[in-house]
Amino acid sequence: MAAMAATEEAEALDLFTGIGLTEAKARETLRNAALSAQLRQAVLQARAALGSGLDKATGALLYNAAARLRDPDRLAFVVGYIGRREIRTDQQLGAALQYLRSHPLEPLEPADFERACGVGVRVSPEQIEEAVEAVVSRHREELLAERYHFNTGLLMAEARSRLQWADGKSIKNEVDLQVLHLLGPKTEADLEKKPKAAKARPAPVEKQKAAVVENGEVGAETKSLLEQLRGEALKFHKPGENYKTEGYVVTPNTMALLKQHLALTGGQVRTRFPPEPNGILHIGHAKAINFNFGYAKANGGICFLRYDDTNPEKEEEKYFTAIREMVEWLGYQPYAVTHASDYFDQLYTWALELIRRGQAYVCHQKVEEIKGHNPPPSPWRDRPVEESLVLFEDMRKGKFGEGEATLRMKLVMEDGKMDPVAYRVKFTPHHRTGDKWCIYPTYDYTHCLCDSIEHITHSLCTKEFQARRSSYFWLCNALDVYCPVQWEYGRLNLLYTVVSKRKIIRLVETGAVRDWDDPRLFTLTALRRRGFPPEAINNFCARVGVTVAQATMEPHLLEACVRDVLNEQAPRAMAVLEPLKVTITNFPAPQAIDVLVPNFPADESRGFHKVPFQSVVYIEESDFKEDARGRVIELEVTCTKSDAAEKPKAFIHWVSQPRVCEVRLYERLFLHKNPEDPSEVPGGFLSDLNPDSLRVVDDALVDSSVLGARPFDKFQFERLGYFSVDPDSTDSKLVFNRTVTLKEDPGKA
Repeated sequence: MAAMAATEEAEALDLFTGIGLTEAKARETLRNAALSAQLRQAVLQARAALGSGLDKATGALLYNAAARLRDPDRLAFVVGYIGRREIRTDQQLGAALQYLRSHPLEPLEPADFERACGVGVRVSPEQIEEAVEAVVSRHREELLAERYHFNTGLLMAEARSRLQWADGKSIKNEVDLQVLHLLGPKTEADLEKKPKAAKARPAPVEKQKAAVVENGEVGAETKSLLEQLRGEALKFHKPGENYKTEGYVVTPNTMALLKQHLALTGGQVRTRFPPEPNGILHIGHAKAINFNFGYAKANGGICFLRYDDTNPEKEEEKYFTAIREMVEWLGYQPYAVTHASDYFDQLYTWALELIRRGQAYVCHQKVEEIKGHNPPPSPWRDRPVEESLVLFEDMRKGKFGEGEATLRMKLVMEDGKMDPVAYRVKFTPHHRTGDKWCIYPTYDYTHCLCDSIEHITHSLCTKEFQARRSSYFWLCNALDVYCPVQWEYGRLNLLYTVVSKRKIIRLVETGAVRDWDDPRLFTLTALRRRGFPPEAINNFCARVGVTVAQATMEPHLLEACVRDVLNEQAPRAMAVLEPLKVTITNFPAPQAIDVLVPNFPADESRGFHKVPFQSVVYIEESDFKEDARGRVIELEVTCTKSDAAEKPKAFIHWVSQPRVCEVRLYERLFLHKNPEDPSEVPGGFLSDLNPDSLRVVDDALVDSSVLGARPFDKFQFERLGYFSVDPDSTDSKLVFNRTVTLKEDPGKA
């Protein structure tokens, strides 16, 4: 058997490399059993039609068709056109696939299909010449002015738009020829590099209000949320047009189910944010929150907050509460708060139906046996339906121990993994359902079905779930229920931090940080405690945008968004971290003088506060330097009226009649960009801690204008940075966290 399998693999490898795939790509294809079978059938069909070998261009068309079409009948239909060389270009293939997505029901009308993808259309050299001539004539003045510095790609694009099915190489050759005819050979000036224009600064993202918005109402912040709808989000299907999405599986019941879905939702965009309640949300979750809630709100839709509470061993009440608090802190109000456990009864009923349909079975392989991507096939895969029904009921009644039995689904996932687990035994009381269940559904089983129950239109998830897309579609279709569309996007990561629950717990246990909300972390509770405004986090997510690629960002980019917001929000005050007493010996008044200071110097309409000025003031010790010997502990000075004195070279800040406060100055928690990377930090992330990540100033002085401030109130301390009142503050002593400095530290990487 092993020899036979090796022979079949070798034959398939030869078949795939024979159409132009590299050996590495061919082997990767072989690991995906479904794609491998599709491609093999497509190549054999095309070879039979052509009666000869396949060139590389035809091979690429066959691979793309096999990878993007799941329906074998429709794949055979398209391969017929490729084999007859009636579909010859990527552009034609793309149009063909788009047509098929837009026409999910049989029968197809061949003539209509052929018109849509340019079958039989031949573009003559004369037509190409005329189209290019018209485009060159339109841009003649610009070409003569810029000569060979002109972007000829623009000419190509316009010519292609006039001749949809023309060969791209032929258009390029004609463009090059006509440009040469107009401009003549390149001169030395043409060969010189064009000086780069100064980069325009990106327009600032419109500021968002943190006000909670309900039911997807489009409010003042919609414009900045629309910043997120760049890239992949522009490709999203309209509600009810799920079938137009590439890879969506259409069944005989699909259109009827979509019709019912539209009748129930009224064509409304519906998303969900589905966190596991086993940890605190971090900066990566902020992107997910903004994308799910923002996409729904920008399209007049709704978003559910749904807790994925299928693992009772790790769930705690504090996580449920903290997650909702952070969602609302970022400015979003869920349309409804739901739980996967709300649907446990329905999920169990569907599991029974899946078994009855022959699509699931009870298996006794151990967890260790089925780990990885190449586990041995289950010897129980073909056990009778009635037997699996009885055993699954025994699982529910607690007759099997943990790990002794699972319910598995009969499918192969996109990454080649076979038969994912749907239910497992866990003798752990559930946070909400108590002891009612001793079997719990997995993510692979639960998520798509909860999306179906809530009639989600766009199931937005991060890229690592792409391998689950096939199981997502398969399960909904296997049960004949409404099937949403899963869309994947890249995660948002920050350098110089760790965000996993396990590693943060280690940091807490070792005393490296105080708790989950320690301001040196990048959990959302920590960022709130440090003083990061929610608007700044939302603006940062909007600027990062939504792409398929993972985004790994420097913390200073987030800090820049924080400064932009706090510059408008944080009133000014004065504080001194290392006080130096200054006595004014000729102070002109017998008592303190109240000085009116604007809260926002650039906009005095936003009010003033009083600052006392008397004979004793305090300045920063570092603002007075006399010599290198000893330390100055007090100064005696005289004052002069400003209109009689020379113009000062600089200004310093001071406090008078101050209040003592505690100030906490934060730096990065880790020394290296990637503290979890063994090649960068061989000793592990705990060995990479920055010993200077926190400096506490116990006896700083602050002016009395901040008295009465409450936790999370924010101020700009002149010349020092932006600060936020910490919850540790008491009536007798305020505690301030430095949120960010006034400017980015040029010494930071």
